[in-house]
Amino acid sequence: MGASKSDSFSEEHNQLASLFKAMSHPARIAIIEYLLTVDTCICGDIVNELPLAQPTVSQHLSALKNAGIIKGNIEGTAICYCLNMETLLKMEGYFFAITKKLKGKCC
Repeated sequence: MGASKSDSFSEEHNQLASLFKAMSHPARIAIIEYLLTVDTCICGDIVNELPLAQPTVSQHLSALKNAGIIKGNIEGTAICYCLNMETLLKMEGYFFAITKKLKGKCC
């Protein structure tokens, strides 16, 4: 079996691509924005905020959690989700580096 094309890139490139892929859906952006408005919440709260069925919301939460963008803690029968600050800071650092390099450049 041949090597994956992603093997041609650095581990950091692949990690960042996975993060951005996980965020590449409007429902996931809406989930992140909702989590910014609360300290923690249960999945049911998120379902009430989005025009999507509970299984669909769960799939989006799972994608965000697998990428490390959110964290989930089990509390009784509910899972409380919050943003993973460490991951968000990594993404912020990436965009900061890009904008820093672009300052003063014009195409």
